Amino acid sequence: MYQSFIRPLLFGVDPEKIHHATFRLLQVLQHVPGALAVIRKRYAVGHPALQRTVFGITFPNPVGLAAGFDKDAKAIDALAAFGFGFIEIGTLTPKPQPGNDKPRLFRLTADRALINRMGFNNEGVEAAVARLRGRKSPVIVGGNIGKNKTTPNEKAFEDYNFCFEALYPQVDYFVVNVSSPNTPGLRELQEKEPLKNLLAHVKSLSENKPKAKPILLKIAPDLTTSQLDDIVEILKTTKTDGVIATNTTISRNGLTTPAARVDALGNGGLSGAPLSDQSNEVIRYLRARLGPGYPIIGVGGIMSATDALEKIKAGADLIQLYTGFVYEGPGFVKEINRALIP
Repeated sequence: MYQSFIRPLLFGVDPEKIHHATFRLLQVLQHVPGALAVIRKRYAVGHPALQRTVFGITFPNPVGLAAGFDKDAKAIDALAAFGFGFIEIGTLTPKPQPGNDKPRLFRLTADRALINRMGFNNEGVEAAVARLRGRKSPVIVGGNIGKNKTTPNEKAFEDYNFCFEALYPQVDYFVVNVSSPNTPGLRELQEKEPLKNLLAHVKSLSENKPKAKPILLKIAPDLTTSQLDDIVEILKTTKTDGVIATNTTISRNGLTTPAARVDALGNGGLSGAPLSDQSNEVIRYLRARLGPGYPIIGVGGIMSATDALEKIKAGADLIQLYTGFVYEGPGFVKEINRALIP
């Protein structure tokens, strides 16, 4: 029903407007007695075989919601009812920021893809913290943190520090995001020395708390082999607890959508089906060099249960959805979880 009737209606409207309308509906549902229980009964799958213990946390299932979907933690309880094993909020910055100029979110329907140049639009970390304090669902929550656009790279650690301290009581793990292509200069923090210093700093913040929480790094799919080798070395040196592979790509290779239209849309990160193979290659490379025990979360181009299984086969311990959830609808998490049960 979603693919044949609901999705065509939704896809007839500007994607960012539909996104906000969907969140208004989810927020309303969170206050309707019994509504989330009905959703949970229809979509959530519970089975012991789905449980995964990764970086010290036991996940009820390995299917998570990627950062960027619920940036501001507005619909945690409603989204949890759809059966996600964990939800990652953000990317959050210390100060609220509007992000880049609109339009900034585009569908490439023929490619089952999205292009976005949102630019870390969010209401600021403290607004998200206030919402997290009031959530009712016990779902595992990750905090994806970044720097404000106006913060120079040499002071970036101050922004990550601020977000960490604010979110620490409310989230189960942290993700250091230096891989978005939509904040000018941000990916420069993926260079060896800046990244090593930043991760060491955030890791020390966690270790100095009464209970250390896992620190993960989210990386781009566009890194060279030598850059990935540097990432592996840094992850080991700083004792970072895990890696998320991958963020969106700046590549436009192999698209069905006419090049003229793609060019007209402008810059931004591409997600969805065209990213699948590229993301899998990065995961396989990391798994080979990090060894069998190092936690990897696979994200990028999961548009079917088969894609999810391929991510796990490539070496991912957990997976995350975004574009596939948009294209496939609310039953997608259930479909994947059922496929993962032996």
